[in-house]
Amino acid sequence: MTRGNATSLASHNGSDLHGIPVVEICVEGLDGLLAAQRGGADRAELCASLVEGGITPSMGTVKQALRLAKIPFYTIVRPRGGDFLYSETEFQTMLDDVEMLREIGAPGIVIGCLTADGRIDEERMKALASKAGNMQITCHRAFDMTADPHEALEALIRCGVHRVLTSGQRNSALEGAALTAALVEQAGDRIIVMGCGRLNVDNIAEVRRLTGLREMHFSAPMQQPSAMIYRNLQVGMGGTDADREYRSTVTNPDAVRATIAAARA
Repeated sequence: MTRGNATSLASHNGSDLHGIPVVEICVEGLDGLLAAQRGGADRAELCASLVEGGITPSMGTVKQALRLAKIPFYTIVRPRGGDFLYSETEFQTMLDDVEMLREIGAPGIVIGCLTADGRIDEERMKALASKAGNMQITCHRAFDMTADPHEALEALIRCGVHRVLTSGQRNSALEGAALTAALVEQAGDRIIVMGCGRLNVDNIAEVRRLTGLREMHFSAPMQQPSAMIYRNLQVGMGGTDADREYRSTVTNPDAVRATIAAARA
């Protein structure tokens, strides 16, 4: 499957390989996408339920995003939180979601399937890539849960994936900088390595310097209180934090703007 090299892909997505990095913001829902857009993001990863690490948003959300977004967005296709070892029914759902996203004109998908022993599930990733057609394909941080990241990178290249999201298999991009730098070198022009992992205004420039990344990914969440006046605190919709019913996580466009400026300083 031929999908072009990383140089042409980067050019298509606004990246200057010798200068300004592409910045992608991970968002929850349409309001998050629009906030990231206001903050100057080059691209967004569109998710539902970031508290679970991101799961597939509704098709209605994606359709509205196609109407309103002025920046590209890639939609996560992940049927649930937790690990990346999916049942057959979960995988069939992913195939259907990718097909529907392609049919409605979504520009890209974010996927990741592993085998039980911590390898990229090439059979399933190739099947998803085939369903995707001409959509851009990112492998999400399932990659950071692989047993051998160097072999996993080669597997993603074989599957026709355009970019891989990684924190260097550590909780933060700074901790994983050495591995990320090695992956950037290994990837060359065959696949784009996109860095993530607790990136913020204070560390993003240092991570870029240490790794040579030309695409970077972060979220900029803030808590927004509910506008509800009447509140029944005797009922919760899930979890043990009753107050969670009366606040939501949204994207902070000011934090997006400041972090992008720091990355490009």
